[in-house]
Amino acid sequence: MKEFLKIVFGLAFPIALQNLINTAVTTADVVMLGKVGETALSSGSLAGQIQFVMSLMIFGMTSGASVLTAQYWGKKEIGTIEKVFSMTLCFAVTAGVLFFAASELFPEQIMHIFSSEQEVIEGGAAYLRIVAFSYPLSAFCMGYLYLMRSVERAKIGTAVFACSLVANVVMNMIFIFGLLGAPAMGVRGAALATLLSRCLEFVLVVGYMWKVNRQVCIRWTYFFRWDRLLLRDFLILSIPVVLNESLWGAGMSANAAILGQLGSPAAAANSVVRVIRELVMVMSIGLSAATSVLVGKAIGERRFDVAETYARRMVFLSIGVTFCASAAMLSLRHTVAGALTLGAEAKNYLLFMLVVLSVYSLCQSVTCPVIVGVLRAGGDTRFGLILEGSALWVGSILMGWIGAFVLHLPVKAVFVLLMLDEFIKLPFAAWRYRSKVWLRDVTR
Repeated sequence: MKEFLKIVFGLAFPIALQNLINTAVTTADVVMLGKVGETALSSGSLAGQIQFVMSLMIFGMTSGASVLTAQYWGKKEIGTIEKVFSMTLCFAVTAGVLFFAASELFPEQIMHIFSSEQEVIEGGAAYLRIVAFSYPLSAFCMGYLYLMRSVERAKIGTAVFACSLVANVVMNMIFIFGLLGAPAMGVRGAALATLLSRCLEFVLVVGYMWKVNRQVCIRWTYFFRWDRLLLRDFLILSIPVVLNESLWGAGMSANAAILGQLGSPAAAANSVVRVIRELVMVMSIGLSAATSVLVGKAIGERRFDVAETYARRMVFLSIGVTFCASAAMLSLRHTVAGALTLGAEAKNYLLFMLVVLSVYSLCQSVTCPVIVGVLRAGGDTRFGLILEGSALWVGSILMGWIGAFVLHLPVKAVFVLLMLDEFIKLPFAAWRYRSKVWLRDVTR
């Protein structure tokens, strides 16, 4: 137990802190744009769905790659790990360039997916035209820092994201509200602040790669000469995870689009709920990422009994911390609603949504470490794709769409339907965990 707690504090909490910092960046945008008004808040939040989907794709790529790197880390095969790093970063930057091109060429068309209100569409399009330049840089930084977690180097990501958070908050204040002689740019100011903070991240990551990290290096020759067998393993493990995360990200965006079509008050309330959900789940998500590393490394060392022990303890720890976070969120929900410049209707929606979120989060505190942590650590990635994709798209989103546009149910009822996916996944994830099919070595 002593060794386990040492590992948790050395790996899980730095990862959780990274997630908390990333969420805090989004929270700063929400709070500051919320002070400007509902339209600015809805514009920035809905346009931010593009970054959200891209981030999930990068997370999917690195999660699939981390199955390999964590197990090879257990075997101390550094050269193989460096090859996986290079392949993953190539795919990540390519994704960032594609998202940049789409956001620059079709910003209005993208915003039409999320809202039917012209003012929201125009504000979101203006946001995308600026922030899109950060996507390739952000993709590279996220890919590199997420992969460093798999070799138990999580603290660098915490440091980089902390610097980015401070820069983002300061520049948000300057450019959104027009401080220090700068013009008040509103939602465009939030986009500019995000772009500049991502540039800072890139500079810090490149500096760390060249000057500090000497254990797992980025060797540019591996960017152009790929090991075919390793690429095959990478694709077999990564494609299901990328599809899984992309479907989940697209699903969250579909939820936002459905609620966005029901009016600005529903969109604004959901924007706040999305941020609070990330705050409530930040520790569980961090524990899930750490679980993948710890269990994967133990499997690579062929210590299967240790892998089982780590998996069980991490799931229980996830449930405990999420319960505490949900209880705190419920007790503070009226304070949160009162701190934002929202109309009475939006506040009413928000208070209801937070109650639903408290139950939803407890289910996710089990499914997240099992699917993202335990199953992926052993290469059982296809099951997660099938389960999450069907529960979300055939389950909650389909029911939410029918409820909103066929049955014309109230906003609150539609929101409940959109949050059913975790309840659907829970029994199947628990069954797969108990089957132990994930206890397998996928290295060569």
